[in-house]
Amino acid sequence: MAKELRSALIVFAVLTVVTGVVYPAVTTLIGTLGFHDLVNGSVIEVGGRAVGSRLIGQPFSGAKYFWSRPSATSPQPYNGAASSGSNQGPTNPAFEMAVSDRIAALKAADPGNRAPIPVDLVTASGSGLDPHISPAAAEYQVARVARERAVSADTIRALVAKATEGRALGVLGEPRVNVLELNLALDGALK
Repeated sequence: MAKELRSALIVFAVLTVVTGVVYPAVTTLIGTLGFHDLVNGSVIEVGGRAVGSRLIGQPFSGAKYFWSRPSATSPQPYNGAASSGSNQGPTNPAFEMAVSDRIAALKAADPGNRAPIPVDLVTASGSGLDPHISPAAAEYQVARVARERAVSADTIRALVAKATEGRALGVLGEPRVNVLELNLALDGALK
């Protein structure tokens, strides 16, 4: 019995050191050396000050900025500690009201825009934290942003094109625009 207990304690100690110390240390080292930006939250800094993350959306409501995809997190939008969707279906009255309110806000901000409103400007993503909008959602907002900034729509379109990310590995996902990076480029903070 003592022999088995001793063997079990040795295996326990070795596995504790390997899985509790060595493995976390090695993966942290590899992550820090090879993927520094990702390991540290993909934080975007401007002038030495953190302004957000490439991976978590932020609310923008000023007419001179591109607006993000709505967030369904609570108790406040884009709450990284509460990532979730609303779980409301298309026939849910609360969902219908939220979408109607978002459509009204978009129309009020740009009354002359008669283009169809892209769905990602009025519905939240599954996580509620999506930092991207579709190129169509960015295009929908170009005229408003150009007018508010007193620049040509072509100038704004060029910034959108520069901020548009393609499909991962050329085939996965859809083209997308990171709203924070685009708005920082508008303000001249990113080159």
